Amino acid sequence: MTLHHPTVLFDLDGTLTDPREGITRSIQYALGKLGIDEPDLTRLEHFIGPPLLQAFMQFYSFDEAKAWEAVNFYRERFRVTGLYENQVFNGVMPLLEELNSQGRQLYVATSKPWEFAREIARHFDFAKHFKVIYGSELDGTRTNKVELIAHLVREEGLDPSSTLMIGDRKHDLIGARSNGLDSVAVGYGFGSFEELHAEAPTCHFETVAELHQAFMRHR
Repeated sequence: MTLHHPTVLFDLDGTLTDPREGITRSIQYALGKLGIDEPDLTRLEHFIGPPLLQAFMQFYSFDEAKAWEAVNFYRERFRVTGLYENQVFNGVMPLLEELNSQGRQLYVATSKPWEFAREIARHFDFAKHFKVIYGSELDGTRTNKVELIAHLVREEGLDPSSTLMIGDRKHDLIGARSNGLDSVAVGYGFGSFEELHAEAPTCHFETVAELHQAFMRHR
């Protein structure tokens, strides 16, 4: 697969950064506020990637009103502390620098509210590599990756056939396919091989280094 695409969209959580600590601790905090004790943070990792409202409804059988309550408790902790309990994956910065030097246009496409995503990018100093960071609204608008990518493509006037989406969960691959984009699944994030393989991505790379190499081969 030739990664020749002049425009590249990146998911955030599990693709650019490892947000495990901040997200799971904020989920734990929200559940605690609702009287649910979950001492094992690893049991909350499946919250990383999918839209939070739907995840609370799916994993804890909350109705929509209770799920919104949980999301609001989550944000209470996340916007102050959880945002910064995060780290950029090794090799991501050199990859972004390489893509910039090749003249490609980069965007972030995340289900996370854009104001949180932009603060993370600013704090961890990778905002400069991206033309625009797209995310959802706080009211839940465009948490769905299909809608988010459609919005980004429309706003930026992109040609789907020359645009690539890179992500670590099925939502990224479904969003890409539904909008006519090629997709790369990465194996170092939070989606299992089975989850990603089931969506038939254009290609699959296990590591950041492999992803970097694929872009280097086709300068």
